[in-house]
Amino acid sequence: MTRVEVEYCVPCGMLNRANDVARAVLEQFGEGVEEVALVTGDDGIFIVRVDGEVVFDKTEDDYDVDAIVRAVKPHVGAAA
Repeated sequence: MTRVEVEYCVPCGMLNRANDVARAVLEQFGEGVEEVALVTGDDGIFIVRVDGEVVFDKTEDDYDVDAIVRAVKPHVGAAA
């Protein structure tokens, strides 16, 4: 099953964005994902990983919840 991890900067106040991504992934894929984990970080980090692979990094990509969900989609239901 697919594991999604959202690592976000606590001091930067990115909890709301992390929650938005987690909620969107769960609404879109439901039981197709095993887990959506929020991981605390610092230094401005906001990275989304699927099964350990980075699919979004705020240093390289523009924040867009729909785009992040689209990046997660190919991994959902993929054979391990």
